Amino acid sequence: MSQSRSHDVFGVGNALVDTVVFVEDDFIREHNLNKAAMTLADSEKQATILQALGKHSLELKSGGSAANTMIGVARCGGTGFYTGKVASDPNGEFYRMDLLKAGIRFDIHPEPETAGATGTCVVMTTPDAERTMYTHLGVSVQLTERDIDVERIASSRFVYVEGYLWDAEDPRRACIKTLQEARRLGTKASFTFSDPFLVNRYRADLHGMVRDLCDVVFMNEEEAKSFTEIPDLQRTLDYLKNLKPKFFVTAGKHGAYVVEDGNVYSVPGYPVEAIDTNGAGDNFAAGVLYGLSHGYSSQAAARLGNYVASEIVQVKGARMEKDLNGKAMEILRG
Repeated sequence: MSQSRSHDVFGVGNALVDTVVFVEDDFIREHNLNKAAMTLADSEKQATILQALGKHSLELKSGGSAANTMIGVARCGGTGFYTGKVASDPNGEFYRMDLLKAGIRFDIHPEPETAGATGTCVVMTTPDAERTMYTHLGVSVQLTERDIDVERIASSRFVYVEGYLWDAEDPRRACIKTLQEARRLGTKASFTFSDPFLVNRYRADLHGMVRDLCDVVFMNEEEAKSFTEIPDLQRTLDYLKNLKPKFFVTAGKHGAYVVEDGNVYSVPGYPVEAIDTNGAGDNFAAGVLYGLSHGYSSQAAARLGNYVASEIVQVKGARMEKDLNGKAMEILRG
């Protein structure tokens, strides 16, 4: 990796303020929510859910999949930029300050309040540690190609783009531009699938993008099976061996698989008692990106990814709050 690149990761994704809450399974059933998945909603429907949660303890956190990853990179000791669209409202300012405090540059021009509100997500975690998300994207869907800073891509070792951008036309174009510019500038391009429903909806497009624009792809088991249309995990991994990028496939408590150069490697996880799986995949990607951007092997990077993911599932919320710098290097060095 070029030593002239001053930052580790340039991240692009939906900028969302999370309302984090623990609920019983009965709440999920009563409100016909799609458990353990992300559902898009308008502001009125989301407000109805928030009203129903009135007697619960709610906690506000800045969120968004790729932003969670960028915070994780910073907690490992890395540096980076983040691009996502917020509004000139209190949530937008909260979001900007939260990222800056974590050490991630976020200085994109906010949209005026007349254009809409900053995106929000209600993150409901049940006793089995699964999280169900009810999301109003707000102005995050107004992210465009013009928001992508090419100079910052050139100064970064990796770009990292979240799959949730694929669901709206302008953010999808911003996503593609980021990956194309990375390829042109010699910056490594990474992409995360984000959710099985996105893979099912855009499978053909994603196959083309993975083939033409990606160096590294992140997915969980269900996303991998949806992508390959193969229900068996081992056969899915064998299929991925024939494709060009490196694949990192997370497998929950079993750790992760690394697929590269026609080989599949199993990297064991760290046994912990999970209380909230929100952000596990995002933080796995953070550990991997930090490891790869500092020249470590894919297996060493996956080992760190598993560790960072194991840390986040033991706490409430999707953001890493403590610094892992010394521990990160210890794990990478084996």
